[in-house]
This record gives sequence, structure tokens and C-alpha cells, in this order.
Amino acid sequence: MNVIKLLRAAFLVGLAAIVVAAPANAQDEGGVSADGNGPRVAVQPYIEVSQIISAEITPGDDVLTYTQVAAGVDIAAAGRNSGGSLSLRYERNIGYDDSDNIDSDTFSGIARGYLSVVPRALTLEAGALASRTRIDGGGGVTSNPLARDDAESQIYSGYVGPNIATRVGAVDVTGLARVGYSRIEANNATVNPAGDVVDVFDDSVTYNAELRAATRPGEPLPVGIGVGGGYFQEDISNLDQRVRDTYVRGDITIPVTSTLSVIGGAGYEDVEISSRDAVRDATGAPVVGTNGRFVTDTSVPRQLAFDIDGFIWDVGVLWRPSSRTSLAATVGRRYDSTTYYGSFTYVPNRRSQLNISVYDAISGFGGTLTNSLSSVPTDFEAVRNSLTGDFGGCVGGESGANCVGVLGSVRSAAFRGRGVQASYQRQIGRMTAAIVGGYDRRRFIAAPGTALAAADGIVDETYYLQGSLSRAIGDNANLSTNAYVNWFESGDDLTSGSVTAYGASAAYNQSIAGNLSARAALAVDYLDSELSADDFAFATALFGLRYDF
Repeated sequence: MNVIKLLRAAFLVGLAAIVVAAPANAQDEGGVSADGNGPRVAVQPYIEVSQIISAEITPGDDVLTYTQVAAGVDIAAAGRNSGGSLSLRYERNIGYDDSDNIDSDTFSGIARGYLSVVPRALTLEAGALASRTRIDGGGGVTSNPLARDDAESQIYSGYVGPNIATRVGAVDVTGLARVGYSRIEANNATVNPAGDVVDVFDDSVTYNAELRAATRPGEPLPVGIGVGGGYFQEDISNLDQRVRDTYVRGDITIPVTSTLSVIGGAGYEDVEISSRDAVRDATGAPVVGTNGRFVTDTSVPRQLAFDIDGFIWDVGVLWRPSSRTSLAATVGRRYDSTTYYGSFTYVPNRRSQLNISVYDAISGFGGTLTNSLSSVPTDFEAVRNSLTGDFGGCVGGESGANCVGVLGSVRSAAFRGRGVQASYQRQIGRMTAAIVGGYDRRRFIAAPGTALAAADGIVDETYYLQGSLSRAIGDNANLSTNAYVNWFESGDDLTSGSVTAYGASAAYNQSIAGNLSARAALAVDYLDSELSADDFAFATALFGLRYDF
């Protein structure tokens, strides 16, 4: 294990320790109450051994048989002042013929946790993610060896920081401070048919801080007023890119009825994106390093790609007819153009929930990922592939279904990302169903005259849909199914063009004796990428044993 892998593992293990230790701290303070409402911790480690057979449907007819060994842990913790969830899995595919290149290691998981440093005032929050994507925009993929190619890559991301939420007299004070890190382990940049290099995101560090003070309508004024500010910066390693966004603003909430309010705000914002150029060879072509990315020329000054400052504003409505329904929708001016954003939540009962969000922001790939990770609830269950256990970025739970951003379109250039995500989850007797879908549009921003200049103005679009269904059968068995589809379209005709990926899987688990259970699963997957000359379609079957400690 090299140093990078060791640090990565230590980070995730450390986060797991926070998630577990937090409820323990709460228990030390108050203990478990007699009515069962005290701190709760559920830790479920497991190991699996499976035999897998995979048949290629297209472009060939190969049939592979290999063994998969996996170990993982699922943790759910809830205390009086702390809590969190973690799902972590490591799997090893072991082939019988070295020429088949089956042997592989896959590490996947997600964690979110919080610890109240000062109850009802100051909390420490953290999150981490390990997943996979395709650098050609195909999004999450199966771990099947028949589909493995150079376009597949591992993603790691995490963040940590404090949140403030307190009340000073009649003023609500809220704020946050976060530092995050994201990395993609693609070994090579994408090379288009013309031989040009499309730089792939390597890693970035993000800094985010916000502070707001506001009064509520009627306390003491008839309207609510607020003032706040924020700072965001992402340092992207590729060509030393930097995204910086600073703003201050005031806002007002005007009640119209007991359930409807008009909201509005105005202020000043300064947004700047800059980078350096790549080292050039004797012919003037940018130099690509051993890691497959452009080599940054640190001797040249920064060049501006985006520089906008001035007046910003927005107006909208806030509708809360009950504690189960909430709508916030605004339109305004930001980034020197019209902007829309908002959210809708509908919880008709404890068994179902609908969430819709609309977003618009400027960042790099890492900033988008850490921001999405911070919105994942702390009481979740990871949605994994029914056959392999691979984590595709979506979770479910009492707070509804949620996906961690869009994992496709991994250019290194900063971008303006707009989109919408919707999720619906429903409990029907002993069956749980969830569906998540959305649209993401990224318009890339790069400085003229640099190696990234060709990406400036390019628009990449992604549509995605993922559904899961699980049901308990008696007291000793359960059936789970999972289906997904991703469509990716690049505005750059010289790169991957379009990618389509979809598939479905089903798994049956039956308890044998004690903590030992048997598993059987089937899956079908399809991938069509213009980066490859061939489409991939294959069917996979699994039979194995699982032991829960």
C-alpha cells in the first residue's frame, strides 16, 4: 500500500471512528433511557465470498468465472447530541487466468456524521465518499471485468468543519466553515480522435464559509430582515486553477398569509476564475506529465478566465402550508445572467417523501462533489448494486432518497453548473421503493491562450435515473432490485460525444443458520461510449455466502 492509499484509508477510518464515538459520547452524558429513546448504535460488519460468472453479449462472447471476496461494515448511530451513518466496503476479484486481467480491488463507501460541541449552538460535521465513474462521462459503472477499460476511475472526496446555529435575543445566527478535498485516480487524460488531449480533473482543495444574522417576521418587526456573507474558494491542481467567490447581501421576508411569504434580497458579489498555462515543448504543444495531466508552468503569471463583480438580486416565494410541505423558489441576477434556484419537500406521511431541488453555482468538480456530499442526511442507507455491492452514489433513509451529485463530466476546467434533482421514496408494507433522477448542465470556463482554452464555452449535459426496490420475505429472507440509466452528451464534438449506460440487477438473500446467509443474484448491463469502438453488453450471475458478525 503506497502513502496516498494509506492516507486515504486513514481518513475514512478516522471518520468512521467519529461516527461511532459520537453516540458513545452522548451515552456517557445521558445514558440510554428506560423508554428506549436514548442513544442508539447499530454496527454491522460482514464478510462475503461469492462465485461469479459473466457472459459477454456484445461485442464478443467471452465467458469469465471468478471469485469475489468482500468485507464491509454498515454503521447507524443516533445520540442526543451526535450521530451519523457509514457504509464501507472493500472487494477483491480473483481470476483464474492472469491473461484475463480479472484481478482487481474496489473500495467504495459513504459516511456522514456530526458531533455537538456546544448543544443547540455549535456542531462539528464531516463526510466522506469513495465511488467510481467514467472519465468519458458515463457516470457510475459496474465492476464487471468485461466492461473495464481505461475510462474507468476511482473517486475520493471528503470534508470537515463546524456549523453554527444559535439565537441571540431576537436574532437567529447561522454559519458554517468547511474544508474539503476531492481526487480522481484516472491514469490518463482523454485523447480525442484528432489526437488532442482533454485534461481530466486530478484533485482540488475547497474552502467554504458563510455567516448570516436574521430576524423572523413579527419578532420584533412585521417583516423578517437578514444580512449575511460568504466566501468560497477551490484550488484545482490542474494548471493551478483557482475559483474564488465572495459576496455580501441583505434580504427580507414579507408575510402575505400565514403560510405564504414573499422573499427577496440584494447585495454585491465578486467572482473570479484564473489559471496558469501548461509547459510548452519546442513545437508549442502543451506537455503532458506521467500522471496524464498537463504540466503546469509556474513561471508564467495567472490568466483570468472569468471576472465578474457587481450588484446581485433575487426575488421569490416561500410557501409552508404545513410542517409536511415546503416550497422555496427564486429568480434573480447572478454571474452576470439570470439565475433560478429553489427546493420543494413533501412528506404526506411517515412512509413517503418527495424532494426536488434546483441549483446554479460556479465551481470545479471537487467543489460540486463536496457540496453535494454535505447535503446527504446523516440517517441514510447506501443504495448498492444488488449483485456486486458496488456503491453508485445514492442513499435512502427517513429523510428520503438522495444522490451525491453527478459523477460524469470530469474535465478539469471550472464550470457553471445548473440542474435539477428529484427523489421519491415510499414504504409499502414490508417493501421499500426509491427513485432518484435529474439533469445536470455544465458550461466550462477557461482562460484564452492556455492549454484549457479549447474547453471554454463547451456544454456537457447529463441525465440520470436510478431506482431501487427491496422487500423482506418472511423473517429470514429478502429480495432487492436495482436499476439505473445515465445519458451523457458533450458539446465538444472532438471528445467523447455521447455515452449511454444502463442496467438492472436483482438479489435474493436467505438466512441459513445464525448469522450465515446465502446470496444469489442476476444482472444485465449495457454501455455505449463513443470513446470506444465497441459497445459492451453482458449478463452476470452470482452465488455466494455472507456472514454478519
